[in-house]
Amino acid sequence: MGRKTVALSLDEDVYEQYQKYCEEHHMILSRKVEALMKKELEDTKNV
Repeated sequence: MGRKTVALSLDEDVYEQYQKYCEEHHMILSRKVEALMKKELEDTKNV
């Protein structure tokens, strides 16, 4: 499976705070968003 580049429209303050959080915890923001999306999909499968 390949990678897809996307454009998102996010609240600027939320984005900046989360980006800083990811940097402080040595995480890649896009990988964290991907993990959150996967978890949401898995959670909805079990409903």
